[in-house]
Amino acid sequence: MKRTNTFEVVPMSDADEELLRRVMDASASLWNELTYERRQQFFDGDSVWNTEDYRKRYVGVLGSASAQQTIRKNDQAWKGFFDSDEPDEGLPGYWGNEEDGRKLRWFGRNDQYTIQWGKRSRLEIPVGKDLKDEYSLSGRLRLEVRGEPRWDGKQCQLELQYDEQPDQFRAYQPVEVTDTDSHPRLGTPVADGSAALDIGANNIVACTTTTGEQFLYAGRDLFDRFRDTTQEIARLQSLLEDGRYSSHRIRRLYRRRTRRRDHAMDALARDLIERLHKEGVATVYVGALTDILETHWSVEANAKTHNFWAFRAFIDRLATTAEEYGLSVEARSEAWTSQECPQCGSTERTTRHKDTLTCECGFEGHADLVASETFLKRYTTVARPMARPVCLKWDNHDWLEISHSHRPNEEHTNPQVASVGVGSDARPPARGIPRL
Repeated sequence: MKRTNTFEVVPMSDADEELLRRVMDASASLWNELTYERRQQFFDGDSVWNTEDYRKRYVGVLGSASAQQTIRKNDQAWKGFFDSDEPDEGLPGYWGNEEDGRKLRWFGRNDQYTIQWGKRSRLEIPVGKDLKDEYSLSGRLRLEVRGEPRWDGKQCQLELQYDEQPDQFRAYQPVEVTDTDSHPRLGTPVADGSAALDIGANNIVACTTTTGEQFLYAGRDLFDRFRDTTQEIARLQSLLEDGRYSSHRIRRLYRRRTRRRDHAMDALARDLIERLHKEGVATVYVGALTDILETHWSVEANAKTHNFWAFRAFIDRLATTAEEYGLSVEARSEAWTSQECPQCGSTERTTRHKDTLTCECGFEGHADLVASETFLKRYTTVARPMARPVCLKWDNHDWLEISHSHRPNEEHTNPQVASVGVGSDARPPARGIPRL
């Protein structure tokens, strides 16, 4: 399996930083030129694979192998575009321009670079002959590494990126992990339980397990912050001169918005999988992507669904994290689970208002938790009654249980907020879930 080490890269002198920037800028120029030619061929109805030999044009700056790696990444982007079954995904784009700023990146084949880990860790990358002569560099460019590898294994392609916001160069090194003994986090489930996830627009995840546990991860605050940043980006774009579409400040806001979202999603995947592993869950059911996208139809929900939540990326992240613990993630159809009454099975007599699902038979419950429970019952047997759900909110660093999401006991149990049992004629309020 592949895992990625992430660490900071620091040039050892001003000259080294200038050289590194020129190498990464040349990689961006190569990408942009190749992308431009292929986009023109695409619009003209020609094959995008008949292009100039850009490797020869950039060999003096990047070196032959590094130039070829950028070309291969571009090939992969176009192959992904043609293989995609999602028409909304656009053509491969550019890495910025000289006026507004480029995205500085560099790709190195696994045998092109070396990393020496230790008290003073070092990274060495190749440089083209023209730049080596200009900077009197006898060998490879040597850079300081800050951080430690999280994963040991066979090194794969290295990617360097420059992040303008913290003024920092970062490296991403995927490795092939094969020895599970050296990674105690790579384990197996302690039992054979199952869990089902309802991924929503207001609550990111509602989860139900066969062990009787339920977890609810709130998303409103996260989306509100994302939306506020989006509105500020739109305001700044409206102030740009004609012919300009971006600025340094706008690009910083885009990056900040994405980092905040991804940080929360990464932490959610880790927190949820750790909880499920402790519960003895071995299989996690998630809704098929088409089911998720077709569920949300309002303007605000569509903004969440298509711009903020990034479902495919989140599910991939969830599956990768689950793999560390030996859990499997399976995509299954969850059609109508959000409208189905768990008490009478009707989908026509139910009404959803915000977070509440009600039915004419008398049932009332939290819509997302009900959906995850119904989803789970389609593919497995739920033998235990549900405990009071654990509700979590994001505090910009961790997912924390809110104070009134404890399980009921003799002191705290309130019969008026208990879940509705089958055959009940009463219509009590929704399960005692605080509004998130």
